[in-house]
Amino acid sequence: MAEPILELAGVETSYGLSQVLFGLSLSVAAGEMVTLMGRNGMGKTTTVRSIMGLTPARKGSVRFAGAEIRGLAPYRVAQRGIGLVPEGRQIFPNLSVCENLVATAVVRTGDWTLEKVYALFPRLGERAESMGNQLSGGEQQMLAIGRALMTNPRLLILDEATEGLAPLIRAEIWRCLERLKASGLAILVIDKNVGILTRVANRHYLIERGRVVWSGASRELAAAPQLQHRYLGV
Repeated sequence: MAEPILELAGVETSYGLSQVLFGLSLSVAAGEMVTLMGRNGMGKTTTVRSIMGLTPARKGSVRFAGAEIRGLAPYRVAQRGIGLVPEGRQIFPNLSVCENLVATAVVRTGDWTLEKVYALFPRLGERAESMGNQLSGGEQQMLAIGRALMTNPRLLILDEATEGLAPLIRAEIWRCLERLKASGLAILVIDKNVGILTRVANRHYLIERGRVVWSGASRELAAAPQLQHRYLGV
């Protein structure tokens, strides 16, 4: 595997006195799509929040592009080149599609522009002047991804990438993520769609009660229905 662009080692994170992550370790290499999967409440979103500095880890290491980022403020983490598509999308409801996209735009290597986002998601171009709260759930998710891309990230993190979306929209999101992966963008995905994830992602981490209980390649997970049933309820 190539040198990791993101590497967590021994991460422990708590909410007050309630510990959620217990020595969690994972890595994502440049150009690689990696998933973090598990049942609800097992620590997936807390892992994302620990990476982004939203809920700082109290122990362990979070390294990005070779530098320690644990302890940095969330905006500093984002400035390093991590784009987050958060659970619930969290777009700006009273801004237009275009305004949502340019609100967080950053010019750096990669040069994602409005035109490139509209080429990736033509529907956003059609709805460019529509307010965020006028969009369907699928359009909002496309906008959330486009907004993250406008920061020109080196790593894209998607928390519950396709939750609650219609099958056709889910398929479109996955096609776009495959294109992003092919472009060399590193991607960390939190999602529940094991079937598609074992086809499009390189590696997987299964998490239970704040600990990684299994990790491996797609072919290994696809060939282990007992693992899927035990840790994912599939």
